[in-house]
Amino acid sequence: MPAVEDPRHRIAVHALSVYIQEQSHPETDRYAFAYTITIQNTGSIAARLLDRHWIITDANGQVQEVRGEGVVGEQPHLRPGESFRYTSGTILPTPVGSMHGSYGMIADDGTRFSARIEPFTLAVPRRLH
Repeated sequence: MPAVEDPRHRIAVHALSVYIQEQSHPETDRYAFAYTITIQNTGSIAARLLDRHWIITDANGQVQEVRGEGVVGEQPHLRPGESFRYTSGTILPTPVGSMHGSYGMIADDGTRFSARIEPFTLAVPRRLH
């Protein structure tokens, strides 16, 4: 889905990740991370989040793609100025990795567009300088 440059169709996405030590097992290459995403409609037309596309990369360069409907079982509808926040998680085989992707959106005027999710880091504390 091509990105639309129309200022009426703007979605801001902010991510914050944390390492979950109690669900991780470094001795078996299992590192658990939670991420909280805030999606805000900064445009002038309401829009619904239809689907997600994540690209998750570990420190070995292995890439996993995840596609699906909505987020955490929901397809939030955001009026201008509204935001939606959710927390989800992922497991990596390395103590450091990254995620990025996009949300497929449809505005109330029928326009389909993508909301870009900028890359963010997943890291065990004190593993990055």
